[in-house]
Amino acid sequence: MNLPFESNSVESISCMHTVEHIGLGRYGDSFDYDGDLKAISELKRVLAKGGNLLFVVPIGQPKIVFNAHRIYSYDQISSYFADLELLNFSLIPDNPAEGGLINGATKEMSDAQAYGCGCFWFSKK
Repeated sequence: MNLPFESNSVESISCMHTVEHIGLGRYGDSFDYDGDLKAISELKRVLAKGGNLLFVVPIGQPKIVFNAHRIYSYDQISSYFADLELLNFSLIPDNPAEGGLINGATKEMSDAQAYGCGCFWFSKK
């Protein structure tokens, strides 16, 4: 929630399966209901203009699993990163029979998941 980088300084950031845990106390961190939103703000702050952010979180029907993780909806992530450009969305669905990694997945595919893996590629405008 407090990255040691100057604002607009990092050309490429990957944040994979981290944000959904922040603020829930599972890894010894303090309880902070908005910890994930604070971490997202930090990612956006340090990302350079034209830089890339690869952001991966559980996706489906939104909820908080106490002391474990959050599951986000496609709309939540879209709203949190509305000031960035979404270059691509890929999905690893709940059911492997749906094709493993689905590149260029849709919001509707995401909304049908219980605990899928949403892979977002953003760029800072």
